[in-house]
Amino acid sequence: MDAEKRYLGVIYGALLLAFVVVGLGAFTRLTEAGLGCPDWPGCYGFLTVPLTPEKVEQATQAFPNAPVEAQKAWNEMIHRYVAGTLGLVIAAIAWLAWRGQGRSRTLPTILLAVVTFQAALGMWTVTMNLMPIVVMGHLLGGFTTVTLLFLLAVLERKRFRQQHESHEVSEQAGVVPPDAASMAIQDNTTLSGSISGRLKALTVGALMAVILQIALGGWTSANYAAVVCTQLPICEVDWASSYDASAFHPISPTSETYQYGVLGFEQRVTIHATHRIGAMVVTALVLLLAWRVRRPLGKNTSMLLVGALLLQISLGVTNVVALLPLSVAVAHNVCGLLLLLIMVRTTVLVFSAQPSNASQTSLEESGRLSHG
Repeated sequence: MDAEKRYLGVIYGALLLAFVVVGLGAFTRLTEAGLGCPDWPGCYGFLTVPLTPEKVEQATQAFPNAPVEAQKAWNEMIHRYVAGTLGLVIAAIAWLAWRGQGRSRTLPTILLAVVTFQAALGMWTVTMNLMPIVVMGHLLGGFTTVTLLFLLAVLERKRFRQQHESHEVSEQAGVVPPDAASMAIQDNTTLSGSISGRLKALTVGALMAVILQIALGGWTSANYAAVVCTQLPICEVDWASSYDASAFHPISPTSETYQYGVLGFEQRVTIHATHRIGAMVVTALVLLLAWRVRRPLGKNTSMLLVGALLLQISLGVTNVVALLPLSVAVAHNVCGLLLLLIMVRTTVLVFSAQPSNASQTSLEESGRLSHG
């Protein structure tokens, strides 16, 4: 049991570290430090930021078109150091998962593959000079890593609790506890109401809308379209008549660098306006979902959805009216991740929940009556 508790602690630690990596990634992107080091995985050919006159001279000779900016370089390297640490922790989790009995092996293996691809995306972000599709993919990869760690934590916590309860019952009864691999992992939520097909469809729809909105946010940031509209509710310019769908083409126009963006003003307005419309759609769907799940899943789940949504909306509005203050913009990224995790949790609860005993008994009696 101690080994399982330590394993669960490592997963929780990795989840917390992954949150930090996402926040640092947003900070790096928003401080224009994505190219703070023009090479990868080092910085101007060094393991750390070159600071001494000799090293700065060597860096200048090696990269004459990328003068050393120590602050931006440190922002980038700190992000790389922490992200690299997370990768090692996830590799350790995968190794421990395959060594332990009864532990989930699928999720840790997928996690290891995702974080390896994330490292490649991090390299391409630098070598391809902030190409928007790569930057957005790197953002989505970070969110995917956190989500998978969250699901792994939920799964292993359920297994640990059931294993612990089984040991207690077995000790009281004087029998040998069952093998962990033979134990059911699901810890289904008891319903006070019913889960209909429509509620499941609404849950999936809201989850997909949140994911698409996060991708839109990444595309908005990667194309430097965050401050082209400075008024509410959508934009101060006539965005509808100049709407340009080519702004969403995954392959951006060829450019030596994509820093500060290469799309025209109308295209950036199109991206920004679409992101705001997406926010309205997400708001409607999440609020409707929060209302629908208040009985079957309880008020706490409903309040979590509403609270995270309102916080995200307030941060988004502040970004617009205050012209993207750094702390608020980073918080907007992290809160988007938090809303995604709450949506994932809600989806898991909706699809794994079972009727209460009273409801189940009523259904069984109805079935007997129908056969009688």
